Amino acid sequence: MKFLITGANGQLGQELQKLLRERGLDFVAFDSKQLDITNSAAVLSAFEQEQPDVVLHAAAYTKVDLAEDDGRELNWQVNVDGTKNVADAAKLYEAKLVAVSTDYVFDGTNEGEYLESDAVNPQNSYGRAKLAGELAVTESGADAYIVRTSWVFGEFGNNFVYTMQRLAATHPKLTVVNDQLGRPTWTRTLAEFMLHLVEVKAAYGIYHLSNDDIATWFDFAREILKDTDVEVAPVTSAEFPQKAYRPKHSVMSLEKAKATGFEISTWREALGKFFAGIK
Repeated sequence: MKFLITGANGQLGQELQKLLRERGLDFVAFDSKQLDITNSAAVLSAFEQEQPDVVLHAAAYTKVDLAEDDGRELNWQVNVDGTKNVADAAKLYEAKLVAVSTDYVFDGTNEGEYLESDAVNPQNSYGRAKLAGELAVTESGADAYIVRTSWVFGEFGNNFVYTMQRLAATHPKLTVVNDQLGRPTWTRTLAEFMLHLVEVKAAYGIYHLSNDDIATWFDFAREILKDTDVEVAPVTSAEFPQKAYRPKHSVMSLEKAKATGFEISTWREALGKFFAGIK
């Protein structure tokens, strides 16, 4: 079985490569310079040359605030047009597709856990583009899994963990938003789940995947910095304005993912393993 990874230089793309190497699996990985997914001819050429059995579509535009203005066009080109090109190629070359989406397809007003079947209502440009990308995958007719995730952190690239550590190195006190609820996701957990869906031949469709238990960004930051002397203080979203709307309560149900037989650790356990691995 041969895998094709898009977004090779992203934090998930690098994690996927690491996992596939560890498992001795055959794969090819393309970054944005090697494969412009917004160019349909280039995508078709790559599929023709590589003949993948499974496509792990990790390429994405993730600059959420920039997507509201200067990055709006690129956000749509990558997350919608690019995803459509990859999905259409997967259909044409009969490859299974695992595409990554986001909790931002929801408006964050649900006080419970969002099910995969719940109504979507994205409130920012990034969320709207990712939802359109989901629809492109579905409409392609490819054998596809769509994995919605949230609050991603890991060894590679920029993420909240590294941001907190960097700020803590020069600030004795940090203020962090405490009124947005969600679930942090370790890239390792996400990568393993993407492969798991293919390995167990799970039913195609949408799945929610993050690490278990609920947190606010304040909770997450406090756990990240618990072994330091840095004070972490809670603030409201109103006190920390951002250009793009953030869902207040984007906790997604993990029951469908667990029903496939995939074991999901808590985010605190995942964070601990992550730290143990990089020390």
